[in-house]
Amino acid sequence: MTGEPALRDGVTLVLGGARSGKSGFAERLVAGSGLDPVYVATAQIFDEEMRERIVHHRALRGAEWRLVEEHDALESVLLREAIAGQAVLVDCLTLWVTNLMLAEADIRARSFALLDALGACAGPVVLVANEVGLGIVPDNKMARDFRDHAGRLNQEIAAHADTVHFLAAGLPLTLKG
Repeated sequence: MTGEPALRDGVTLVLGGARSGKSGFAERLVAGSGLDPVYVATAQIFDEEMRERIVHHRALRGAEWRLVEEHDALESVLLREAIAGQAVLVDCLTLWVTNLMLAEADIRARSFALLDALGACAGPVVLVANEVGLGIVPDNKMARDFRDHAGRLNQEIAAHADTVHFLAAGLPLTLKG
């Protein structure tokens, strides 16, 4: 797409619903930066359908991207990878929250550790996350806990971020920056 914003230094958060175009938008930001692109994937493969999705996404990105798969230690990956000359894309924070919930981790503590790591990054970081609060109230505690954790993390990252974009139907709306 023409007329899209350029990647800025610091932290960029890209929010949207499922199939909103947020990942493609984030990839275009990083790919157009002129920096070496690093893709940090937080997904875990639990079934064949997810394996096929991952293979498809890898093929779409192309060989110029360096892939780092990390479903847990996102903080240390950012400190290692977000260096001068590289732009890091994390896709996605929502899956990272899911992974932490499955591991019964202290999500609040890990969220604060992630914010600390983002503050120490020397290169630009683009974080993708689902906006999960636009639908109905979930009917069970686990789903409500997930929505609450993801929503709080999105708010904390957005407050810290230099730039925030929201995508709907493939169209970006800049909320901050």
